[in-house]
Amino acid sequence: MKHIYKRLYIILGFVFFMMVLTSCKHGEGEYHSINDKIEAESKHYLGVTVSSEDHIGDIKTIQITEGEHMFLIPERKSQIKSYACTECHTKPLYEMQSHDVKKAHWDIDLDHANDNTMNCVTCHNTNNMNDLISITGNTIDFNKSYQLCSQCHSKPFEDWKGGAHGKRIGGWVPPRLSMTCVNCHNPHQPHFESRWPVRFNTQKVKERE
Repeated sequence: MKHIYKRLYIILGFVFFMMVLTSCKHGEGEYHSINDKIEAESKHYLGVTVSSEDHIGDIKTIQITEGEHMFLIPERKSQIKSYACTECHTKPLYEMQSHDVKKAHWDIDLDHANDNTMNCVTCHNTNNMNDLISITGNTIDFNKSYQLCSQCHSKPFEDWKGGAHGKRIGGWVPPRLSMTCVNCHNPHQPHFESRWPVRFNTQKVKERE
């Protein structure tokens, strides 16, 4: 009788072992947990690294640190056609004032805030036009003009630092490159005009299928 029970235990143990073995259908993509799946699927991509560098392309960048965030932004000065400003502004602005009807920056229409709140010298340093200036009189480099914007737009600035506002180049994988305020907004006319939504492209959807 003991031999019968012993054989029965052996058979049941074997059946249970086979059930456990066949329940792990790794070949069909079924796993005990999400971690098991990640580990198994990752074996196909050993040695493959993902990076945003290929998407950055020819964009000239500088590295900044804001709080706990360190990332890249586009270099600004080389993009400004009339920089350096001191090529024309050879003296402080108050010494260069003229009654000439013709204005140097005739093509710039300031539409950022009302005239009582903002004019050119609210942001531009009258003593050294190669720099911007904060409301407290501190010098701000043109490459970090976002620091000027953050004085009034503190909530979007905090969102931008964390990556929730603005455009990121290359996705969310390192290295992070984020456009600054002036890469998307005209600093003299920052408001986006209303526009029609982009037409849904059904052809592109078919091509992806």
